[in-house]
Amino acid sequence: MFDSLAELSRKLTATGYFIDPVITQVVFLAAKLQKPLLLEGSAGSGKTQLALSVAKAGNTHIERLQCYQGVTEAQAIGSFDLGLQRLYLEFSKNQHSDWQSIQASLTGREFFRPGPLMRALECERPCVLLIDELDKVDDGFEAMLLEILSAWQLSIPEFGTVHAKSIPFVVLTSNEERRLGDPIRRRSLYLRVEHPTPELEAEIIASRTPEADTAFHREIAGIARSFRNYSLEKPPSVSEMIDFARALEVLGMKHVTEDLRDVLLPFLAKTEKDRRHLMLREGFKSLLNDGARYARELAEVEVPRS
Repeated sequence: MFDSLAELSRKLTATGYFIDPVITQVVFLAAKLQKPLLLEGSAGSGKTQLALSVAKAGNTHIERLQCYQGVTEAQAIGSFDLGLQRLYLEFSKNQHSDWQSIQASLTGREFFRPGPLMRALECERPCVLLIDELDKVDDGFEAMLLEILSAWQLSIPEFGTVHAKSIPFVVLTSNEERRLGDPIRRRSLYLRVEHPTPELEAEIIASRTPEADTAFHREIAGIARSFRNYSLEKPPSVSEMIDFARALEVLGMKHVTEDLRDVLLPFLAKTEKDRRHLMLREGFKSLLNDGARYARELAEVEVPRS
């Protein structure tokens, strides 16, 4: 997917995704060694965005399996199209076909509608397979994934084994609602993903709001840090801070002031408890003050990139 580490780094940066150089190296090794990449960390830290950015950087598409409690193997692997099977059965009766040949056809690949796992294996060129929020499913569903992650194949009882036409770049994400099993961990390269440093977040904000000045980017990064250090139920993600910065641009504001609180809270407070905390007389103001302090610290230590 990528010929060199420098190419991966350059193309990821071009997508607007900025990560630590060490993480970039691990991503490159995962692609080269065809190993799944397990990303674990708090919600909103950029795990899913990494998979999306790798797909964009690799000029390929993404197959996404969004995990949730109750997701089935059929939804992940695929299932037979019952409507199409019924139509074929009616057609075959009119053609006076024998039952054995009808039955063999009905359980053939042409009647099977693949899910994201199977589609990823059947791609002619490597895609990115994102298995998102794996911690939300049970151990049995997790075990089902081991065949594809170990042998790059899927066993379908009705018509046999589907072997990979190309090896996808697999990204597994977890918000740690449940501890993932050791078999998954052994097969993967593990990365702990945290919210970016203020320096890196300022750079990310700058890439999304290029018309704003450096002081604005530092201010937003400082506010992000102050909000995440506060006792919020749901600290703002990187993408929410980008939305926050863009909202200020739309309003024509170059600086966050206390009087903007009620307009900006929908971007940063996503639960009623958090909203109430920030509506306190000194709540929002104190966070802005902390954010300004972090921004000043950032300006003092910031070293221009060569």
